[in-house]
Amino acid sequence: MTVRQSTGPSPTAGPAVDFTDFYQAHFHRLAVQLYAYLGDHAEAQDLTQEAFCRVLERWDRISAYDDPSAWVRRVAWNLATSRLRRVRTAVRHLARQREEHTPGPEPDRVALSRALATLPTNQRRAVVLHYLAHLSVAEIAAQVDAPEGTVRSWLSRGRTALATYFTERREGHRA
Repeated sequence: MTVRQSTGPSPTAGPAVDFTDFYQAHFHRLAVQLYAYLGDHAEAQDLTQEAFCRVLERWDRISAYDDPSAWVRRVAWNLATSRLRRVRTAVRHLARQREEHTPGPEPDRVALSRALATLPTNQRRAVVLHYLAHLSVAEIAAQVDAPEGTVRSWLSRGRTALATYFTERREGHRA
């Protein structure tokens, strides 16, 4: 059996079909076909919708075809096939990637992160920039647009709060 896909209007084409009627008559059937092909219901609906969007852009011309559904079916199947190719390519790429295991943070880092989280934002930023990013007080002041004396105050208060935090935790473990 030969299926003829019309590529243009037929001299014997009937009256123009309303797009809404066409959509309602063919969407579900095509989405079911693509679902069976792809195995993903949402993807099948998305690709069917995309095919109908492309038909709508050209509806004046396509509605005059002998079988406009053949055009939308071809577009939908092409989209599905392209989607499968992209997925296969991505799977092959991922299969070639070497899995790297990154160890979790050390207990000291977790403790420091928790302690820093207890500080007010300005003190935390000053402590991190000074002790972890190794910026000078002048560099921090320039970055946060604050006087150097204010940055020194934030650092002092931050150090005091961190010392208190760790002292209390140490004493809590001894008890």
